[in-house]
Amino acid sequence: MRFLAYRPRSEAEVRRRLARNFPAQVVAPLVESLTRQGLIDDRAFARQWRASREKRRPRSQRLIKQELRHLGVSDEVIAESLDGFDDAANAYLAGERPAQRLADRGVDRAEFGRRIAALLGRRGFGYGVIRETTGQLWRDSRPDALDGQGNSDDDEEQLPEVVEEEASYESNQESPYHSAAGNPGQSPAAFPVDRKAD
Repeated sequence: MRFLAYRPRSEAEVRRRLARNFPAQVVAPLVESLTRQGLIDDRAFARQWRASREKRRPRSQRLIKQELRHLGVSDEVIAESLDGFDDAANAYLAGERPAQRLADRGVDRAEFGRRIAALLGRRGFGYGVIRETTGQLWRDSRPDALDGQGNSDDDEEQLPEVVEEEASYESNQESPYHSAAGNPGQSPAAFPVDRKAD
């Protein structure tokens, strides 16, 4: 009960935790009992995990899938919990505050793009989403500077080349479970880590 009180848990997490100290013949009926009482519910757990990520630490659908799989949630439940997920909206939310801080510091277009691309890459977003979101955040963070000049096509052309490196980047180093989940993608060096932008 202390383990469940800290935060919601998946069934696999509970089984793994109990298996450290108790035999299977004790764990199985206990998990069944907790499930009947509604204290373990993978569908509710996955929905809550998604909602928490979207509210507190926005990241890509791909990265959330990876996290939930590591936590033992089935692919069917993951797909159900992520129905209607909007990568573009979450990318914008992830970059909105860092973009405004960079704008307030007066960084140039190339530096802005590099830092926001690095942030969104670490959050698991794909090349296309990073490209569009970085341009949109640049425009939205400097509305006065854009009055009567430039257009979205011009902004897209100014995106830094570092964005193109993101296509195969798959680090989840910001996840609270990254040390256990591992990093199947490129080295974090593919995107310079800029904690100030985060």
